Amino acid sequence: MAKHKLGMKSLLAGLVTACALMTAPLHAETLKMATDSGAKGSPAGDTLERWAELIEKNSGGDIDVKVFYQNELGSQNEVFDLHVAGDVDVMLNWPMTSYDKRIGVIYTPYMTLSWDEALKAYSPGGWVNNMLGDIYADIGLKFFGPWPEGFNGVATRGKYATNIAEAEGLKVRTMTVFPAPQTMQALGYQTAAIDWGEVYTALQTGVVDGEAGNVIYWDYEYFRDQLDYYVRSKHFFMTGVLSMNAESFESLSEAHQKVVADAAKEVMMQQFSAAKAQDEHYVKEAEKAGMKYFELSDEQIKEFARAAREKVWPLMDAEVGTEIMDTIRGNATQL
Repeated sequence: MAKHKLGMKSLLAGLVTACALMTAPLHAETLKMATDSGAKGSPAGDTLERWAELIEKNSGGDIDVKVFYQNELGSQNEVFDLHVAGDVDVMLNWPMTSYDKRIGVIYTPYMTLSWDEALKAYSPGGWVNNMLGDIYADIGLKFFGPWPEGFNGVATRGKYATNIAEAEGLKVRTMTVFPAPQTMQALGYQTAAIDWGEVYTALQTGVVDGEAGNVIYWDYEYFRDQLDYYVRSKHFFMTGVLSMNAESFESLSEAHQKVVADAAKEVMMQQFSAAKAQDEHYVKEAEKAGMKYFELSDEQIKEFARAAREKVWPLMDAEVGTEIMDTIRGNATQL
């Protein structure tokens, strides 16, 4: 009798194990996720972690996500190269224009001048959102949506500028993408296009007097010991992009594609809700740390905007195409 019970237990255990093996995947799919900007614990880093957690949880453990933060896989350009090549599957990126100059539409100066206008334009179904989706598809990337941060400004040491005349003699770092240097030159600054990973050294050694590529969070978090002032010039509405290599996306089952896309939408919409308050929080933190913050008047912003549109937008016709620029001209904030 004891032997019979033991045999039955062994049989049942074997059946359970066999069923588990039949229903479990032979191995979890692995996705490599990265950002070109943002360390672990930063807002961008937190978004990566949340995105990865949602994918792993909602796939029932069928997808394993490996997360890499800023500089862990290389410079901004290098990581975006890896993304286009498929060596980085999923990414929160601040896009580079080396593959397609049309990506520069995200850096068109002074398209929008208020939070309401910007969020409407960049939200799913918005006119900027639609343009970006088409452009990303053309370079082999699945566009999930933007990750908005807010309007950027110019952080400097020693002196600052609230108009074009005051900018004379100030040399600032810009992103290494068109039309970032051209925009700041239109606003009266001297420029140096410098990769994000080299900005601190450039400030420390005096190569530049300031940084002109970001919302205040980045200048506060990384350079507050080097910079004295932050002027909210609003030349770009800064947003990262949530995307996936198209071949990597197509290699997933339909169910897993939905998991990744739904998770992207969740973190995107969370950022749309949080971005403005997040930006205001870091203004206060920067002021507490001793940075002087300047919010420009409508007329001061319009002086900058008129100069940038007059000098930069014609250059963009040649780079991104008149059709795209006509869409921008038809939808941009009226001055």
